[in-house]
Amino acid sequence: MNSITMKLHVDPILMMALQEDISSEDVSTNAVMPEACLGEVELLSKADGVIAGLPVFARVFTLLDEETDFTFYVKDGDRVSKGQKLAVIRGDIRALLSGERVALNYLQRLSGVATYTNRVVKLLEGSGIKLLDTRKTTPNMRLLEKYAVTVGGGCNHRYNLSDGILLKDNHIGAAGSVAKAVAMAKAYAPFVRKIEVETETLDMVREAVEAGADIIMFDNMTHDMMKEAVAIINGRAETECSGNVTEENISKLKDVGVDYISSGALTHSAPILDLSLKHLHRL
Repeated sequence: MNSITMKLHVDPILMMALQEDISSEDVSTNAVMPEACLGEVELLSKADGVIAGLPVFARVFTLLDEETDFTFYVKDGDRVSKGQKLAVIRGDIRALLSGERVALNYLQRLSGVATYTNRVVKLLEGSGIKLLDTRKTTPNMRLLEKYAVTVGGGCNHRYNLSDGILLKDNHIGAAGSVAKAVAMAKAYAPFVRKIEVETETLDMVREAVEAGADIIMFDNMTHDMMKEAVAIINGRAETECSGNVTEENISKLKDVGVDYISSGALTHSAPILDLSLKHLHRL
């Protein structure tokens, strides 16, 4: 995550999070630390997992005190273990105390997404299938959560509604049919955008492939239906399956023959990775 992305897209949401947590003042910190004082605290992992979001974690503190200094012993994408010391943070103790919860909230959330994604990716090893996320993200956290998916080894589906054409059941209903929806999308959209169609039946699959869809998604189809759908398409479009895909059932989809599997669970159901700031002391 580069500095321009951080300043343009991440800083505003971090500021809102800090403003939410410090509406007027940090009463607890101001009570025990009325004056600036240099201090140091350790970032510790309380569980095994994949770390993600260290630049965001650090940015929370530098927004409060730009002189805050960090010594990181790991980088995003590294596996961490319970009890491992991940970093030492040095700076004004007031900033360390006031920024602690917000910084940890982001780091725990993103590391949780990366950890869960990594476990699911490993279940697909050797299959050649790419694991995709969805738009089922926490409001205003999409950029960060999708970043965490890539740290965990997954791939990003479209970022937002302007990013690509995905004709779902209601779009098809509005257009009148799969063929009409695809034709209208081709007429409206720039040629550089692929057209993906969500299908629920084999008849919809046949209609989508004949209409020239670039990607055909199988939504909540049975295992046998998806295998038949892949045979119908026969390489004429890329294929994706979706619908309640989780860590528990994804292995059963490896032999379907699709190019992609998308899972909203990567972002909406991943538990946090437990982390903490400990051993704060004055320098």
